[in-house]
Amino acid sequence: MKTVLLAGGRGVRLRPLTYSIPKPLLPVGERPILELIIERLKTFGLRDLVIAVGYRAELIETYFRDGSQLGVHIEYVREAEPLGTAGPLALVRDQCGARGDESLLVMNGDLLTDLDMRQVVEFHERGDHDLTVVTREYQLEHPYGVIQCEGDRIVSIVEKPVVTDTVNAGVYVFRCSTLDLVPTGTVFEMPELMNIAVAAGRDVAAYPFDGAWLAIDRMEQLADAARVVTDTHA
Repeated sequence: MKTVLLAGGRGVRLRPLTYSIPKPLLPVGERPILELIIERLKTFGLRDLVIAVGYRAELIETYFRDGSQLGVHIEYVREAEPLGTAGPLALVRDQCGARGDESLLVMNGDLLTDLDMRQVVEFHERGDHDLTVVTREYQLEHPYGVIQCEGDRIVSIVEKPVVTDTVNAGVYVFRCSTLDLVPTGTVFEMPELMNIAVAAGRDVAAYPFDGAWLAIDRMEQLADAARVVTDTHA
């Protein structure tokens, strides 16, 4: 099966580093983020890759070439203009002819995780889902005391409560026919795709995950990345 790595973003929150280097090529230790992802995918036998590129695409294409030096096969789809988090999947559909019941693994190109990709794909195919979204719990501490009122009377106050939500972990398995929901040549985000799939009656499933996971989106997260790499390669 093919795996699509979404690597076209501008990495705005990692400037000034990303003024000259696309985020997927930022080093963690001695190797770029995207190379670490590819090496991890290889451990699951996932060697047929499509990288969706955009910002500084030529640097990514020059570094990875056809992937043979890493023991994988790489094709590219290139955004002429930014297409959002889901828009590049229209390019994948058009170039690769993705159709029917075949499964397609999709993941963001800035994720370091010890997620077992084989188990996610098996869950997706066993459930005959149209789209499987890997999810995880995210805790957010409210910075203030939260007051509950009945009319104008305060009945309780909770100091800095912690709220736990289920969030998108940036890894997906698609039934390839689901890509027909992605419009061509326009900005389209993954939440839009999920909502449209649900509204269209497609089977959208959640795969809960609580292992090592880091989306490298801010400067301070680069410092955490080495620890996650150690966990994922243990």
